[in-house]
Parts: sequence; structure tokens; C-alpha cells
Amino acid sequence: MAGRFDERFLDEIKSRLRPSDVIGKTVKLRRQGREYVGLSPFTKEKTPSFYVNDDKGQFFDFSSGKTGDIITFLQETERLSFSEAVERLAADAGVPLPAVDPRAAEQEKKRQGLGDWLETAAQWFEGELRRPAGREARAYLERRGLPESEWSRFRLGFSPNGRTALKDYLIAKGAKPGELVEAGLLIAPEDGAAPYDRFRDRIIFPIADARGRIVSFGGRAMDPEARAKYLNGPETSVFHKGQVLYGLAGARKIIAAAPSGETPPLVVVEGYMDVIACQRAGLPSAAAMGTALGEEQMELLWRHHPDPTLCFDGDRAGRQAAGRVMDRALPLLRPGRSFNFALVEGGKDPDEVLREQGAAALKKQLAETTPFAEALFLRERQAAPLDTPEQRTDLKVRLRKLAATIADADLAGAYKEFLLARFDALFPRATPSPYDASAAGRALSQHGWGKRRTVLAGATPQGQRAASALAQSPLPLAAALALAAVRDPAVMETSIERISASGFGDARLDRLAQDLVSLRFEADHLDQETATRALAERGFDAGMLARLERDASRAGVAAPFLAATGERARDLWRQAYDLLMEVKSLELAVEDAIRDLERDPDMMGELISLKTLRDVLRRRLNSDWTVTEEPAMGSLH
Repeated sequence: MAGRFDERFLDEIKSRLRPSDVIGKTVKLRRQGREYVGLSPFTKEKTPSFYVNDDKGQFFDFSSGKTGDIITFLQETERLSFSEAVERLAADAGVPLPAVDPRAAEQEKKRQGLGDWLETAAQWFEGELRRPAGREARAYLERRGLPESEWSRFRLGFSPNGRTALKDYLIAKGAKPGELVEAGLLIAPEDGAAPYDRFRDRIIFPIADARGRIVSFGGRAMDPEARAKYLNGPETSVFHKGQVLYGLAGARKIIAAAPSGETPPLVVVEGYMDVIACQRAGLPSAAAMGTALGEEQMELLWRHHPDPTLCFDGDRAGRQAAGRVMDRALPLLRPGRSFNFALVEGGKDPDEVLREQGAAALKKQLAETTPFAEALFLRERQAAPLDTPEQRTDLKVRLRKLAATIADADLAGAYKEFLLARFDALFPRATPSPYDASAAGRALSQHGWGKRRTVLAGATPQGQRAASALAQSPLPLAAALALAAVRDPAVMETSIERISASGFGDARLDRLAQDLVSLRFEADHLDQETATRALAERGFDAGMLARLERDASRAGVAAPFLAATGERARDLWRQAYDLLMEVKSLELAVEDAIRDLERDPDMMGELISLKTLRDVLRRRLNSDWTVTEEPAMGSLH
């Protein structure tokens, strides 16, 4: 059951076992530089051409062309299934296997059956490309500079224009129409009519998961008048668009085959043909298939490269896409996890550069990158005019706020220093006023901070006890977010990495957040019953759940997701979470500005702007709001 073992579990096994030790039990290896070499276990040879690289976690057999990791090696040499190989290695590594969930096991069996039909469909599409019906598709690929010798590498295919051509073929092979609808291959009309082929008269791009298993397809229309130029398969039990990157399996092979000690850039582009162009040029590449890069996709990329390069088109849409990635990535950054940005010259895309200028030119252009921090500063600097003191102060406020969204405190501080230094280089000023504690104190007092401290200091013992008791309860909205995640763990899907880094916005809920994230990655199926039972085993008992419900009830109109259901509840939850995280980052920015004010009383205007923005968002948190058309940070109203 491949689905029982998620990538984190597999990474844990691999981190504990050296490939040379595992493979060395079967193949006699000798050290050669930073690698190990031996005779191929797959072919008869006299000169060693089988290499094992512990740093990359891979083996390479040049005599047979086979490559892979320790799981692949056991599958190939001992004819074990994927699950059998993982179980063997887990025992060697001392890693306990995830508990078997009977319902999850049944679901995995079903998914495996759908996966078999997807693979059969891929083979049929490949064959159709080379048959008479695929003549125009072949000519198109040739015009795009993609010769026939490359089609098999990327498993390109063609879907003919017949309404049921694929359906008829697969049913003749034993498939049931319902299975093919569930796999995303057929469309079932709402009026109950017979299902028909989803892809018709399109060049087919198979979409594979990180291990190379087909999970869906994308199709480019041959008809220039087609309503959708590109069409992707729908969300299914085997294909979750936010968890898959087109081309990642091929990118992994290129990274693994790189010379010892070299890590080629992992490039994220916008389209199928761009991925193919980069990989043909020897650059590992992947794409998010027409959607903004999500958190789980970022995590996938970071597992394979510490700072992938994002290459978007230079037009307005491309800049907006880059901006959305920046906003999503900022809370997740930490040392060893970032992004670079690259633009190809002349408004072209990687596919055009490869065709017109060749692989060397494409590599050169994608090697010229801008680090994340610099790209972030350039975006903000270009976002609005900077002619007046108010506009320049607004830029500085935005920079400080953005730095504060980074969950890693040390990195957040480093970003703040960098961004403000870039600002100061743009607008040099006279030497700051000498530090004057009384002036800073008067400035704070004039705007209410000193008064608030006096009231707290003068509180009665009874008031102090009440405040202490209140401090034991989390923020109402944070409690509501956590409660909703316990009731429906699926609400966390699009924010799982941020929850792992930042929790639910209140430190008192951090352990619950980490437990839920851990359960989400351990279990194939996680519903309220499963989550509640598993949390109870970790010490989160019924009494604690009751207190959480009590605290969540105080959120009132600020938590409409508790009264909603289905996708609407999840959309509302995500927006509330995004807004609470934005408020928390502003609170950190305000605290940071207060500390800086003690060194530089002249920056009171910046502090007031931060506080005003924070207070506006706080009021939004406590008012009624609804889902927007395009959810974004701070987009509630």
C-alpha cells in the first residue's frame, strides 16, 4: 500500500540508512572518490559501471540505464513490491510502521486500481500519437522543436476527436465506466446520460507523482477555437493538484545524475512545454499546472533543493504570480529553505529560448537569479510612487510588516535588517537623533502605550488574578480555528506548512497544532472521529476539548466557518487563518518598531502607521465577514 507511506516517512527511513550499506549486502562495492563502484547486478559485465552515491541517496547503473534509491534497488533486485521493500527497510532502520487503517487500506486498494487504468490510458494515448489520427499533433510537436526521439521520454500522447474512443478501449480491457469517471478520464453528464471521454483532439501530457506514477493528464487543444487551450484532469482520489508538480519525477532523475558534489538549480516554470524544454537542456524543472504554487508544492520542492529557482513570465500576470508565491512562502522560510527568481530575456518563455538560442543560452539565463529578499524589496519598491514622505513611510511600514511574517525569528530579524538597509540606501538621511530616553518615553506616552502600562501596573490583586486566569485561555478566534481543524482536519490542507511553522496564532495551542499536523501526515484518512481518538491518546482529553469549545464560542461573528459546512467552511476558515496570521505579524512588527523607537525617536510616524494598520485588521477579526472571490491575505470584509 504505497499510500500508507507518505514522503516524510520515506525520508526518515532514507536518512537512517546509507545506500552503500544497503546495496553493499548484494553488490561488492569499493570506494572511488566520493562514490562506490561495483559490477552491475542487472547485467553481466567485466568492467564496473554500477555506482552508488550516499550523498544523493541514489544508485546509477550505466550498463542497464537503471537508477533509483534503496527502495527501487530492492524492488529491482529482489522483485519486492513497493510496500514490501519499505517494510524491509523500515525494520533495518528501526522506524516503526504507520498503523494500518482498514478504511485507508480499502481506499488505497481502490486508488491502485484507478492508477492501473490511468497507466493503461497513458499507453493508449502514446500509441494514438503515432497512428494516423495523430498526424496533425505530430506536425505540431515538430514545429515546436520537439522531435519524435523525445516523445517517449516525456510519454507524450494524443487523444483523438471521437467522443468515446478511450472509453471503448478501456471498457474492452475490463474497466467499468464508473471507475473511469472517478479516475478523471471520463465526464459523467449531470442529466444521467452515458459518460464520454474528457480529452478529445488534444496533445496529452501525462502528469506523474514524485515517484513517476501516472495520476492524471493535461491536454493541449489542437483546435485554435477550443474553449480551453489547456485542460487538466479534475481532482480525484489519486490526483490532488496542490500536492503534485508536473515533471518532478524527471527533475529528480536529473538531480540524481548530476556529477558528485554538484547540485543543479531546480527550476519552477509555468507550462508543460517549458518543463520539457528545461529538462531537455539538462535542467531539472517542474510546474504547478496553471495554479499558484501552494504550500505543499513548496514543501515538495524544498525536499529536493534548498532554494529552487522560480521562473515566471515577465508580463503582468507573471509578476502577479511571483508576488503570490512570495506572500505564501514568507511564513515558511527558514535557514536552508528559500527561493530564487529568474526572468528569461525579451519576454520569452524557456521553450522559446531553447528553440531559438539553444540549451546553453537557456542555462545561462536561468543561472542569473535574484535572491528572495532582493526580489521582495524590488516588488514593494515598484508597487506605488515614492514621491512624498507619506509614500516612503508606507513602503517602510510594508517592509517591516513583511519581515515579521517569517516564522523563524532569526531569519525574520535578518530580513528586517536587509530590507530596511535597502530602504535607507534609497533614501539616505541625516544622522539619526542621539538617543533620548525621555523623548522616546514622551512619544510613546502621547500615543497611549505608557498609559496602558500604568493601568496594568496599578491593577488590584483580584484584577491581576482575573488577568492571569484569562491568560490561560487562547485567543477566541485561534481557539475557533483549532476547533474547526479538529472537527474537519481537511480545512488545514492548503495551510498545512504554515500551521506547522506558526500554529493557530496562539502559543497555547502550539502543541495541538503540531499534533494535528503530525496526524495529517501519518494517516491516509483523517476525519473528526479519527483525529479526536488519536488526540486523546496524546493527552488531549474530552475536558480539554470542552474548554476549547468554550473558548471558541467567544469568537462569535469572527468565526463563521464554525456554522458553515463543506467547501464554504474551508474557504472561510482559510481566510480567517490568513487574516489572523497577518494580525500576528503586524503585532510583532509593532513590538519591533517600539524597540527601534528607543534608538530613533524620529520614526514615530512609521510606528503609528503600523499600529493603525494592526488595529484596522483587529477590528476586522471581530466583525462579520464573508468569503471573497479571490482569497488573499487581509482580503476579508
